[in-house]
Amino acid sequence: MKTLVEQIASHFESFAKDAQAQVENGNKAAGARARKTSLEIEKLLKQFRKDSIASAK
Repeated sequence: MKTLVEQIASHFESFAKDAQAQVENGNKAAGARARKTSLEIEKLLKQFRKDSIASAK
């Protein structure tokens, strides 16, 4: 679970950087990267939720 949290943090840093580039500079490619990364983050968060529930039992 520790590696999963590290992956989420890493992907979020990447997302934040690309999203900021889109908002500040209007960088369309950065926006596409941010959207792709957000989908990866969503998958990781769902896995975290499953693992968290399983470890709480």
